Amino acid sequence: MTIQTGTPNTVTTVYKVSGMSCGHCEGSVSAELSEVTGVSSVKAVASTGEVTVVSASPLDEEAVRAAVDEAGFELVGQV
Repeated sequence: MTIQTGTPNTVTTVYKVSGMSCGHCEGSVSAELSEVTGVSSVKAVASTGEVTVVSASPLDEEAVRAAVDEAGFELVGQV
């Protein structure tokens, strides 16, 4: 799910990531996704497997997938 927010020039996208089980997992995914160009904030929640990303524009899904893979998890897709 991608949402154009009320804040100018921001897009919020929620992704489903499999394999996260703890706070360390959340931190790893958040750190890798924060490195993607245009990302301004990331919130990962292990209990739901959802990762909310705020960015300047819609992100390339392959860039998101590569970052999640680098963290050691699997991107299922957008929620």
